[in-house]
Amino acid sequence: MILSATNAPTVTDSSSTKANASTDPAAAQDRFLKLLVAQLNNQDPMNPLDNAQMTSQIAQINTVTGIQQLNQTMQSMASQFNSLQVMQGTALVGRNVLTEGSSLAVADKTGKGGFELGSAATNVKIEVTTAGGQVVDTIDLGAKAAGRHTFDWDASQYTGSTDGLQFRVTAVNGSTKLDSTALNLAKVTAAGAEDGQLVLSLSNGKTINYSQIKALV
Repeated sequence: MILSATNAPTVTDSSSTKANASTDPAAAQDRFLKLLVAQLNNQDPMNPLDNAQMTSQIAQINTVTGIQQLNQTMQSMASQFNSLQVMQGTALVGRNVLTEGSSLAVADKTGKGGFELGSAATNVKIEVTTAGGQVVDTIDLGAKAAGRHTFDWDASQYTGSTDGLQFRVTAVNGSTKLDSTALNLAKVTAAGAEDGQLVLSLSNGKTINYSQIKALV
C-alpha cells in the first residue's frame, strides 16, 4: 500500500476486538485461573488434584502466555520496521534509479538508459528501436569496462513519437559476444509497503521492490 494521507473516520471493528480478547495474555491467564478454581471446587474429594498435576497445568499456561507475548512483541516490531522502511523509502522520492528493463526514458530531447556488463568489452553498441522493434538509431560507445554504465541518446533529430521507445545492447570482446543486461532509468515518485516489503512507484508506471534497484543515478 502506497503511503498517503486520508481523512477517513475511525471505525471500531467488533470482530477485531473479539480477536484481541482471545489472544490477550492477561485475558488468557484470567480464563485459566477461573477454570482452575472451578476444577478445584468440583474435584472428586476421593481423588483430589495432586500438586504435580496443578504444577503441570500452571507451567502450560505460563508457556502459552509467554508465546502469546512473544508473538505480540514480534508483530509490534514488524509494524515498526515497516514504518521505518517507508520513511527510508521517502528519501528516494525524486531520485533516478536503474532497474532491469529496456525502456528508453526520453526528456528534453535526450534519451537515457543503462546497461551492465559481466566482463570488459572491446565495443558496445546501443540500438534505439520502436516498440515494434524497428531500429531508429545506433550509438557506438566503443570499449567499456565490466560493470554498470549509462548512456545518452540525442533525440533532437527524431521526428517520431518517443512513447514506447526501447533499446538493445550488443557487447563484444573481439569476435566474442558478451552477456549484457539492459537497465531502465526512471524517477521514484512514491514509496510504500506491501507484505512487509518496501515498494517504490516509478515515473514509467512500474512498481518495484527496493531490492530490484541496481543503482541510484
